[in-house]
Amino acid sequence: MNRNVLGAVYAVAILAFGYYLWGNVIWSNKGYAPAQPIPFSHKIHAGTNHIPCLYCHTNVERSPHATIPALNICMNCHGVVAVDKPNIVKLTELYNTGKPVEWVRVHNLPDHAFFSHQAHIAKGFDCQECHGDVAQMDVVHQAKRLRMGDCITCHRQNEGPTSCNTCHQ
Repeated sequence: MNRNVLGAVYAVAILAFGYYLWGNVIWSNKGYAPAQPIPFSHKIHAGTNHIPCLYCHTNVERSPHATIPALNICMNCHGVVAVDKPNIVKLTELYNTGKPVEWVRVHNLPDHAFFSHQAHIAKGFDCQECHGDVAQMDVVHQAKRLRMGDCITCHRQNEGPTSCNTCHQ
């Protein structure tokens, strides 16, 4: 094999590997688990205490967004539960002063993509199908890639719409 052909083969292999890394590892956010201003364990809340997702994420059935719970939802329990723990003291101080917790978003789609939690919940999908077994996560992380191809595959498997304007509006 001459040097030019061998060089071209190596170049294509390097480009293909780079494309794989960019598309499946670097750009996917799978495993992303940012530090939060107040540690929050879904394992304790959703797992051990069996608090349903919809108790805290109240808008998920009527909004495109699941939304981060308002502090008053936290205080429904933490007004009397674990009130002396340092993180609950911090939470209570924020609540009493009317300041929000500056949570760091874990799941983030590109601006050009539209995803409706409401539509998926209405069709009977469990939160775990996209978010993973959150009830076993001390620190929430992005369990799946959440890439367009993954969504298209799921829509095809579940006979959902696959036209472009379904998700790109």
